[in-house]
Amino acid sequence: QVHLVESGGGSVQAGGSLRVSCAASGIIYSRYCMAWFRQAPGKEREGVAAIATGGKTFVADSGKGRFTISKDVSRDGANNTLYLQMNSLKPEDTAMYYCALRGTVFKCGLQEGDFTFWGQGTQVAVAS
Repeated sequence: QVHLVESGGGSVQAGGSLRVSCAASGIIYSRYCMAWFRQAPGKEREGVAAIATGGKTFVADSGKGRFTISKDVSRDGANNTLYLQMNSLKPEDTAMYYCALRGTVFKCGLQEGDFTFWGQGTQVAVAS
C-alpha cells in the first residue's frame, strides 16, 4: 500500500520561500505520476504541479516561474521523496498542500480524480 506523508509546511512572509516534502513508501509501480495539490479555506482543491517517473514536469499557471517540483527516488524504486520548492510566495498561496500519486504515467497532469493515493497535507501560511 502506498503511503504518503507531507512535511515542511509553515508560516512565511510574502516574498519568502518554502520547500514542502512528501515521503512516499510502498510504491509498487514502475511508472507513476505524482503531484502537489492545495486547498485554501472555502475553496476547492486545485492542482499545483505534477511530475512523471521519467522526470517530465507540469506546473499550473498559478505557480509558473515560482514553483519547482522535483523528486528523489530510492535505489529500489519503492520509496521516494517528492518536493515542491516555492519561491516569491504570495498570501494567495496560503493553503493546505497535499501530495498525491497514481500508478500510471500517461498524461501525467493535475486531474484530481485520476489520483488514487493521497497524503494528509501540510499547512502553508503566507503573511502579507
